[in-house]
Amino acid sequence: MNEDVQNYLNKYSDELKQLFMKLREQIMESIPCEAEERLWAKLPSYYVGDKFVRLIPFKDHINVEASALLPHKTELEQYKMTPKGMLKIYLNQEPVSLFQTIFQETLMEK
Repeated sequence: MNEDVQNYLNKYSDELKQLFMKLREQIMESIPCEAEERLWAKLPSYYVGDKFVRLIPFKDHINVEASALLPHKTELEQYKMTPKGMLKIYLNQEPVSLFQTIFQETLMEK
């Protein structure tokens, strides 16, 4: 894990870090190449070229910013969407396998 991202996560609970790591693993497993992990505007982000997925931690949830979320909105009804179109994943929610598809579509779209 990128040292800057690791240091950023240190201020959050172990429970939140576990959720973050599950999402991070899904991002990394969703693509055939390696995503560049870095902070953008102090937010953990995963890039392939100019395409990105951003994981934005909060005290009790993580917002996911990914361009391929909206086409899957009906399949994600158990999750809340922010007004800016980000997916809110609370600590008591498990990441679903559909996330890998969303991450792949976001990072590998042409």
